[in-house]
Amino acid sequence: MFFVRTASEHDLAKISALLAEAWHATYDTVYGADKVAEITGKWHSVPALAEKLKRRDAEFVVADDGKVLGGMGYAAMSKGEPKVALLHQLYVLPQFQRQGIGRDLFAELETCFPDAKVMRLEVEPGNAAAIAFYEAHGFARTGETAHCGQDQSGLPALVYEKPLG
Repeated sequence: MFFVRTASEHDLAKISALLAEAWHATYDTVYGADKVAEITGKWHSVPALAEKLKRRDAEFVVADDGKVLGGMGYAAMSKGEPKVALLHQLYVLPQFQRQGIGRDLFAELETCFPDAKVMRLEVEPGNAAAIAFYEAHGFARTGETAHCGQDQSGLPALVYEKPLG
């Protein structure tokens, strides 16, 4: 049984590996294994994750069963919009999907931003499972972007939002 807890520095290598595995399982057919390896090497490296862990207006959580991390989530307040929380990452290892881990991670994250009126996320247009998950949890499509995640990524994404509060 997994429980959700705040991530620590000791978890970062496991989180990096979890993200690489989840990204390859989800996106190799979309972007190709080399592009996924490049992205995970940059976005999901231990130093990149450590910077997220240090951020004060953010929440970084993991699903832990005492032996393995089955999932992770990261959200932070928007720097440009004071009432918007951004769900940057919510990933569950393929072998643990459909067991409520994503639901539990998300339930924790959506309560962490009392000043936020909206939670926003970006999702790959071809990721039907993620889109269905987010829609089932109250998100509605509000737009799209040509640059998911980091500036000028070149990765298209759909933008979804959910009212909070």
